[in-house]
Amino acid sequence: MYMKRALKITILGVAISLGSIAIGDLVSVLTVAQVQQDIKMPEVIVLGKDAKLGSVTFNHVSHNGGKYSIDGTGPIACIECHHTAQPASELAKHPPLKTSWPADRTTTLTADLFTKGPAAAGVAACRNCHARAGEIPKLLPAIPEIKHEGSTAMISLTNQQAFHRNCAGCHTEAAKQNKALKGPTTMQCTLCHKRTG
Repeated sequence: MYMKRALKITILGVAISLGSIAIGDLVSVLTVAQVQQDIKMPEVIVLGKDAKLGSVTFNHVSHNGGKYSIDGTGPIACIECHHTAQPASELAKHPPLKTSWPADRTTTLTADLFTKGPAAAGVAACRNCHARAGEIPKLLPAIPEIKHEGSTAMISLTNQQAFHRNCAGCHTEAAKQNKALKGPTTMQCTLCHKRTG
């Protein structure tokens, strides 16, 4: 009698354990699915919130959906800004870029990849690598550095340096390609930077 009762309790315990594992897995799957549904590509991103000249409102939708490429024929590829979101083998073709995130990445970020699985698309925020001067980035042991063009001096690619090189550099190149463009160029700081209140 004692053996039968012990066997019933053991079987019941195994059934409850299996049930809780199955329920736990279901909750995990539902949680991942919910997270993926909740992650949306932001329409507008505010950059340089602490900038002396004021913050910059970046219209993410118009840049990745309009004809904002340097040649003016299509949208800007996601990896133009999110350059870490491609395999290291692709980054090697575009020096001085070096860092792929995650390091074992096999996909290149596109709007379609993000739409299919936002959580798995592997998008790092700019400041995760390009921290403010004096801060340590979240994803790297130190702020990336590159050699200054035409010099041996090193430039620390803080968030300010990275934004200015990428954003203003792209605007300037696009203006060279198409004189009709009205986007701000390198020396027109206050067309992007706006002080509030």
